Amino acid sequence: MLKLCSCNVTDQVQASAQCRFLGSPGPFAFRRRAPVSVSCPLPSKLKLTPVIAVMSSQKPEVAEEVGSNHAQSVEFSTDGFATTPTMRKLHLIWVTARMHIEIYKYPAWSDVVEIETWCQSEGRIGTRRDWILKDAATGERIGRATGKWVMMNHDTRRLQKVSDVVREELSVHFPQEPRLAFPEKNNRSLKKILNLEDPAQYSRLALTPRRSDLDMNHHVNYVTYIGWVLESMPQEIIDTHELARITLDYRRECLQYDVVDSLTSTEPTDNAETDSELNGTNGSAVAREDDVDCPKFLHLLRVSCDGQEINRGRTEWRKKHAR
Repeated sequence: MLKLCSCNVTDQVQASAQCRFLGSPGPFAFRRRAPVSVSCPLPSKLKLTPVIAVMSSQKPEVAEEVGSNHAQSVEFSTDGFATTPTMRKLHLIWVTARMHIEIYKYPAWSDVVEIETWCQSEGRIGTRRDWILKDAATGERIGRATGKWVMMNHDTRRLQKVSDVVREELSVHFPQEPRLAFPEKNNRSLKKILNLEDPAQYSRLALTPRRSDLDMNHHVNYVTYIGWVLESMPQEIIDTHELARITLDYRRECLQYDVVDSLTSTEPTDNAETDSELNGTNGSAVAREDDVDCPKFLHLLRVSCDGQEINRGRTEWRKKHAR
């Protein structure tokens, strides 16, 4: 376990210097405990940022950075992208294919969150990473996430199967037995996202990536898409609800000079799940009660000039609790 001893981790370099290993890190599980800040320098953005704060790499305590640290802590990767020696030799990289996040309780200011993550094989061309988030003080599970990555040739931009050599390099860091953050049958992380039909009910047009939105492969970072999806959400939902679940399917890479339209519509009621279909999928009795009033939306991110689909999304929202 990697533990941050200080309660002030606004300075990543300082915080990293205070880290210490408690025993030897395991071959596949990685935990990190750190205070989580859900503040935002722009007040107008505050209501959109909590789930981004949990997943983003912009802060030293969040899930994406924990995943990168896991790969480096077990000497699996030296570049921060979880690529093996053979992958680097052949110019192979990982690209995000799907992401599903469920947050049952958002951390408050100064709360300490424990994040556990591990990776394992997913089909012939991919790997997956799972996260479990807990309140460090109570042990309560406050969120889960899972993501799938597929292998792509950096030069040709074509998907490629995971070779036996690469799979062997990866497998030593995988659990001996498969382990899933969402082990329940028919859980929401498996749900197909329907196509959003034109015309959309809500839209935000001509979004452009910032330099800070790009990763080292010059792709828009997968967390940025969450913010873009939320840009076209109706304001009345933002004011009265909080994001409970989000699923994103990544269809096309988005680069620095792409201009993106964000479209949102209410999910058709005939596509909504019943409680019996998704019995016990979120691990939280409170969250199940909120399903009674849980608006659901479909989302589409597309290239402004030609309409190419970049990302397809689905969100569920729950009523905000009085604090």
